[in-house]
Amino acid sequence: MKYSAVVIGTSSGGMNALKAILPELPVNFNIPIIIVQHIGASSESYWIELLNNMCQLNIKEADEKEKIEKGHIYVAPPNYHLLIEENETLSLSIDKRVNYARPSIDVLFESAADAYREKLIGVLLTGSNNDGALGMKKINALGGLTIAENPQTAASSYMPLAAIAATEINYVLSLKEISDLLIKLSKQI
Repeated sequence: MKYSAVVIGTSSGGMNALKAILPELPVNFNIPIIIVQHIGASSESYWIELLNNMCQLNIKEADEKEKIEKGHIYVAPPNYHLLIEENETLSLSIDKRVNYARPSIDVLFESAADAYREKLIGVLLTGSNNDGALGMKKINALGGLTIAENPQTAASSYMPLAAIAATEINYVLSLKEISDLLIKLSKQI
């Protein structure tokens, strides 16, 4: 099966997790990636620049109504929920916080599940709350593929454990295994 998008959610410890996964992806990785990293409302985007300098794929802060392109990585801006529309464009929202967070992983994952259904890969990484668990459940229910970071090796096990408790997770993997699996899945036709 060919996948159309990857959504990644992470919180505390997430920067190191992203630095372990994203630089491993080759320049010909052809599935767009959309990320929510829990960040403060007034955070600067220096961490996106840092990741961009480490990666072969283009990483950028998401813009309203931006068309999702293959080979690009989009990151939720501070203090905005990031959603995926049915026409595969990005949408920003200042609706109330979900799971104490804006951007919320559940908001991204649930909208992505509606847009991509069985062609979606959901990846939930380290974090200290249960944001993402309901989103992973919806991805699973609509036929998408779910991957959780192994709680035993995660900087914070709470978020992956919450997802594992909420739904059947297809893969529970280390960060290296996650990047390897994403590369393998991107080559499927």
